[in-house]
Amino acid sequence: MIHRKEMNFGGRPLILETGKLAKQAHGACWVQLGGTVIHVTAVASAKPREGMSFFPLSVEYREMAYAAGKIPGGFFKREGRPNEKEILSARSIDRPIRPLFPEGYKHDVQVIANVLSSDKENNADVLGLVGASVALSMSPIPFNGPIAAIRVARVNGEFIANPTYAQVAESDIELVISASETSINMVEGEGAEISEADMLAALKFGFEEIQPIIQMQKELIALCAKEKTVFEKPAIAEDLVKAVTEKVDTRLDEVLATTEKEERSKALSDLHEQTRESLAEDFPESGGAVSEVIDKIYDQRLRDMVITKGVRLDGRKTNEIRPISCETSTLPRTHGSALFTRGQTQALAVTTLGSKMDEQKIDRLEGEYWKTYMLHYNFPPYCVGETKPMRGTSRREIGHGNLAERALKAVMPADGVFPYTVRVVSEVMESNGPSSMAPVCAGALSLMDAGVPIKAPVAGIAMGLIKEGDEVRILSDILGDEDHHGDMDFKVAGTAEGITAFQMDIKVQGISMEIMEQALEQARDGRLHIMNIMNTTLAESRTELSEFAPRIITVKVKPKNIGTIIGPGGKMIREIIEVSGASIDVSDDGTVTIASFESEGADKAVQMIKDLTAEPEVGKIYDGKVKKIMNFGAFCEIMPGKEGLLHISQIDTKRVAKVEDVLKVGDIIQVKLLKVDAQGKLDLSHKAILEEQK
Repeated sequence: MIHRKEMNFGGRPLILETGKLAKQAHGACWVQLGGTVIHVTAVASAKPREGMSFFPLSVEYREMAYAAGKIPGGFFKREGRPNEKEILSARSIDRPIRPLFPEGYKHDVQVIANVLSSDKENNADVLGLVGASVALSMSPIPFNGPIAAIRVARVNGEFIANPTYAQVAESDIELVISASETSINMVEGEGAEISEADMLAALKFGFEEIQPIIQMQKELIALCAKEKTVFEKPAIAEDLVKAVTEKVDTRLDEVLATTEKEERSKALSDLHEQTRESLAEDFPESGGAVSEVIDKIYDQRLRDMVITKGVRLDGRKTNEIRPISCETSTLPRTHGSALFTRGQTQALAVTTLGSKMDEQKIDRLEGEYWKTYMLHYNFPPYCVGETKPMRGTSRREIGHGNLAERALKAVMPADGVFPYTVRVVSEVMESNGPSSMAPVCAGALSLMDAGVPIKAPVAGIAMGLIKEGDEVRILSDILGDEDHHGDMDFKVAGTAEGITAFQMDIKVQGISMEIMEQALEQARDGRLHIMNIMNTTLAESRTELSEFAPRIITVKVKPKNIGTIIGPGGKMIREIIEVSGASIDVSDDGTVTIASFESEGADKAVQMIKDLTAEPEVGKIYDGKVKKIMNFGAFCEIMPGKEGLLHISQIDTKRVAKVEDVLKVGDIIQVKLLKVDAQGKLDLSHKAILEEQK
């Protein structure tokens, strides 16, 4: 049976429908906003996956080309591997729903969201989470929903829920917020150096706008929900818990007192192994349960230590930042580089400057556009002391790179101010804790080292939370264990003036606005502390580009002269490139971008273009090259592509019987431009020059 709910959302119909498509899926939902449609399904495996140490949830988000009336490019003419936008959208669905499955649930769960129609106005990514919530909530799969998500933008001081692409382009705040009836559980977005108060206002607005969507889901789910599979995590025998607790009691305190990550990890690993061995005879085949008990005790004691003593694993106070060091010009031949180290987290960022031809073409459902700035993030296995196959960029690397790219985007020079394509690559060399903020700091320093005129330095910090009942401790600059065992991962980046990017994942319910306000203020203090240290290394962009960076010069010509520069079949522009050694790009508006690693080549190309596009001036004397002889005169080229008539009567002060008596093709003769008629024809004279010389 088909069930459908509809409401007006921002002047557009929002439709939820089930029972029409994919009826063999355990849950399925059609979500439509305006003319954009996304279909989301949820399926769980019949049996749990044995031996899994994590919940095997996979989320796929795909944008079908036909949704926008397109045929995919390339040889195969079908959708290929997910692009960056699809991966980021899948992550924005995965992160909010993952904590809502019961602890210990190890069935494979797959959520697939396909964009079936796009009106090129409404973004489908937030609709994907709404569809996933309905599909999971109506299915037998145990899921603590519903939740919903919307995008919030601020245009001219007014907040807009689920803005169009055009409205997002005009906004100074853009964020995606996911929430339940009671609390926010995920936020990510960017801002144009917004204040903490602005961000809180956007969160409050978004939370309120989500509530009608959740109510709409509940009404639909009530009509079609299937009986939920009862899942209870297998209880661990009390005698085993008691035995493990006695074995690890004092030793676990010693592990927690070990401040160095490697030593602590080894001590904890040894404790696991020795405890399993010592209890193997009394509790055979219970090694997994033994480790689970140890992890639970470790988790609780770590949290208690922070709550009761205000002390963290590495001995820091809750608001204390790890030691920081910075350096620039780390690499000798790159255009800009910087090394940023914070405790055991280290990022090497490298900035490369390219020409317009290095821009990245992005093809999306909403249309095509070009990127002149990009940031790429690499997280090799050695940075955490591991070995792992390296088979391309991971989803995590794409997600963290996008966050760092957003953080720096707000301070990048505007189009037309800096004619370079800019690529920043961040190599994470060492990691202990969330590592997406170190690339922000290193990236800002490398941009300034390269001479990119960014508006201001940008720093970032990752915040954490330990919440036990009414007791709350907010942690600045969290470690890996604090991220894993804590209740929040909140990353904030910005300048001294305000926030430029943020991302928050919450693992517990009940995070109040007061807690978030406190976290934002503590993050601001930490961000400014980090920035002050960065500024002692390099406070502003260098005034000179690296000697190894290309020299780019922009020349503006009249659009009518574009054909002159290119020439028949591209002959002229190829000649300029060959003679000068520069690369040249000509835009439709008459902007000519010349790039060369040698200033001499760039100057030569500029002069050739100026010669090609210069307008003849009446009264000016030129060196004319005879191109063609007629019985009434000679046609002379006075500028590239510009020819005029030297009439036989204007060749000399005395009478000339035949042009061939005085001139031949290829001769160079000085001529004066007498007139340019309405059709653009040029009248030349050598006689006028001779008369002036008398």
